[in-house]
Amino acid sequence: MKFAPYRSDGVFDETFDEEGAPRVGTELLVECLAGLPEDELMRFQRAAEAAMLNLGITFNVYGADGGSERIFPFDIIPRVLNFSEWERIERGLKQRSLALNRFINDLYNDQNVLRDNIVPRSLIESAATLREQCRGFTPPKGVWCHVIGTDLIRDKDGTVYVLEDNLRVPSGVSYVLENREVMKRTFPEVFGGQQIAPVEDYPERLLEALQACAPAGVVDPTVVVLTPGIYNSAYFEHSFLAQQMGAELVQGSDLVVTDDKVYMRTTRGLEKVDVIYRRIDDDFLDPEVFRADSALGVPGLMRAYRAGNVTLANAPGCGVADDKAVYAYVPDIIRYYLNEEPILPNVPTYVCSDPSQFEHVMANVGDMVVKPTNESGGYGLLVGPHSTKEECDAYREKLRANPRNYVAQPMITLSTVPTLVDSGVEGRHVDLRPFILCGETIEETYVVPGGLTRVALKKGSIVVNSSQGGGSKDTWVCYPALKRGMSQSQNGQSQKMG
Repeated sequence: MKFAPYRSDGVFDETFDEEGAPRVGTELLVECLAGLPEDELMRFQRAAEAAMLNLGITFNVYGADGGSERIFPFDIIPRVLNFSEWERIERGLKQRSLALNRFINDLYNDQNVLRDNIVPRSLIESAATLREQCRGFTPPKGVWCHVIGTDLIRDKDGTVYVLEDNLRVPSGVSYVLENREVMKRTFPEVFGGQQIAPVEDYPERLLEALQACAPAGVVDPTVVVLTPGIYNSAYFEHSFLAQQMGAELVQGSDLVVTDDKVYMRTTRGLEKVDVIYRRIDDDFLDPEVFRADSALGVPGLMRAYRAGNVTLANAPGCGVADDKAVYAYVPDIIRYYLNEEPILPNVPTYVCSDPSQFEHVMANVGDMVVKPTNESGGYGLLVGPHSTKEECDAYREKLRANPRNYVAQPMITLSTVPTLVDSGVEGRHVDLRPFILCGETIEETYVVPGGLTRVALKKGSIVVNSSQGGGSKDTWVCYPALKRGMSQSQNGQSQKMG
């Protein structure tokens, strides 16, 4: 296979530098791919797609034509991060998650961050994801967000930015694990000589993190995964993680609250539940407290939670910190709670509820990316440079009608990774979603090496979401060559190929 026609077109490419030479850590991968016959890589791609089909690796798209369930698109060429760069990213993610957990706990209790004017009170009090029902409560160990999926992007100058934090029910980690498994099944040749950080221990680490936050005095916690059901877009992940952890997958109708304790209905009778890894949005958790018309939740669940008899992960109310307007203040939040400079920068962000920033956005809509503060999946955003004048003018009317609901950012040219397409290998834009399992301290926090690389399969597109035509790649964190062959005790890392 030849890379000669491959062009990065002035953006940062994750595999090749500006001169077309392999970047540090990608040399063995490029050598392997370059040595393949022209049609061999496509054969591996077809085998991977067949494996995805056989494994049932799917997602649901609401309102999609031709049926809602789809095989998750996958590209056979992995994305590589060298270990030294990953170490910095990992430290930055741990720093960020610790600060965000402290911020949320402060918001629902002392509110020092508001009194000290670090974050505007009006911004928090107008947040759609603020949950008054959580005021005065602190979960075990002060951990509100047990699982975080933080989206990272790289600009054309090589800078890695945090694009957004996903703190409510972040999804995608099952594809991290299954992508690696599919690669090992269908394209084992590409791993030759590589020293790649493992990912397959994530379910075990997730279970340990959930058990660690069980209510006080519980010796052998019972953990369940609460799903909305088979029609949810991430149902494959819910069932996959439950199976991998050895936990029961339950729906709201499988649980009952008695005497402010949560029980699971089983063929042997009621069994007490101590930790619920919930994959249901706050609004649907408990019809007694949130939406009264919810048929997905458990009546009385919040009573049991506030009584300290069950732990909910992630905690209700933590979504206030992934509001995209609050995101703009995270660097200040890090400085405030940790007295440290942020390791990973934010994308410069204009909060439209601020009058001066609003005027700047209105004057420059055509040059910016404008986003609703609480949408996800790539919906509702305006990519100004790719939009018509009429589309920009229509979006200005939305901004005038509800400035609090929008933020704007300069257009970032996402980095590319070689991707297999019908015409050969071309660069496609990518982001990265690492997953963080949060503990009370930095030392108790774990970041999955690499995470989920999402790729915009449409040429020129920067929208990587699967619901918008995106796919994914296996993501490798590669150790330096000098560490190959060293024992685990020597390098402090597992040698196992993940």
